[in-house]
Amino acid sequence: MYLERSASRKLETLLSAFPAVVVTGARQVGKSTLIRHALEGQADFVVFDPVVDVENARRDPELFLANHRTPLVLDEVQYAPELLPSIKRRIDLNRKPGQYILTGTQQWGVLKTVAESLAGRVAFLDQEGFSVLEAAQSVGNHWLPAWLDSPELVVRKGVARAGDPFPIYERLWRGWLPEAHFLPAETIPDFQMAYQRTYIERDARLLADVSDWQRFGRFMRLAAALTAQELNRSQLGRDIGVSPQTAQRWLDVLKATFQWFEVPSYSGNTVKRVGGKPKGYIADTGVACWSLAISSPKAVGGHPAWGALFETAVFGEVRKATSLLSPRPVIHHWRTGGGAEVDLLIERDGVLFPIEVKATSRPSRRDTSGLHAFRKTYPRLEVAKGLVIAPCESLLQLSENDYALPWDAVLGGVSEGMA
Repeated sequence: MYLERSASRKLETLLSAFPAVVVTGARQVGKSTLIRHALEGQADFVVFDPVVDVENARRDPELFLANHRTPLVLDEVQYAPELLPSIKRRIDLNRKPGQYILTGTQQWGVLKTVAESLAGRVAFLDQEGFSVLEAAQSVGNHWLPAWLDSPELVVRKGVARAGDPFPIYERLWRGWLPEAHFLPAETIPDFQMAYQRTYIERDARLLADVSDWQRFGRFMRLAAALTAQELNRSQLGRDIGVSPQTAQRWLDVLKATFQWFEVPSYSGNTVKRVGGKPKGYIADTGVACWSLAISSPKAVGGHPAWGALFETAVFGEVRKATSLLSPRPVIHHWRTGGGAEVDLLIERDGVLFPIEVKATSRPSRRDTSGLHAFRKTYPRLEVAKGLVIAPCESLLQLSENDYALPWDAVLGGVSEGMA
């Protein structure tokens, strides 16, 4: 069963304007499915392999391209970088849009190669696992773009809830990968184990020189335990007996393969923004739950990591929504030495939109303390109304400037069957 993806419209827009489009993302987030749905019956598809030279593409790229019509989809193109100079030459002779669609699961490998070979000829689209709206197949719109345009309008019009088919604990436990959405609950642990094994043996192994794969697997579990926390790079990896340098290199592997994301710290001093501790997030809450040995949905709520898992899910929603905006807003986090913090700060057009994440169904005024502290620290900045995102039922006003918002909020409609 195909669930409509939010990136479909942007993909169509990019294909109508650029000769080549690169779709990147983690393994099994639905890149190929998205493209096949958008180009059904219109394109040739070729999937490359790290070992086999498919159709001699690496040995004779010109002959390979001559034997395929366009649009041509080149899946896992990082395994055939020899094609890119030939694609560049063909695009220079014919700038017709929508000729080549390239996909990859290794961010640095794909971006570095494509940036060098197809600069100015290619657009990029990031694809991730399902968002709340996609999983629920909601007819509404995501709250974030509307909030960035006008918080007052969102408050005035109100919101509904998307209507996810799974309760929140099960949703976080399953995660957001498309296959995990459809599988029976009893098979989810087996799916996650296979996913991580495949990831380690194919993506990570080809990207980095890792001699101890058992220890690298333990490092992935450590990363899951650190999700939604500031990173202390000097301590990173010591719990599993690897040096901070090795741990940083392995963390770079996770980032390069879309398994780990970092949010830089914010300071009113632009220079200081570079030096503060970033906050890290595992890409998928299902991967995190498996790594933390959380055996069932009902165990999520009582687990010490429940708050971090919920924040990870909310950050994922924000990340997915902002990736479809152009230009893309900048996301920071803020924390003082005294402990005041704002989980997410979205910066757009010189305005800062502060967001706190609270894993409670009854957010209150005291949950806005970090938002208040931020405004007090930076009185001269333009700060929009603040949000406390929580698993609550409706949009609530918590203070003069701050509101609570359901984490699965939609604008303009709800999914079928939603009360």
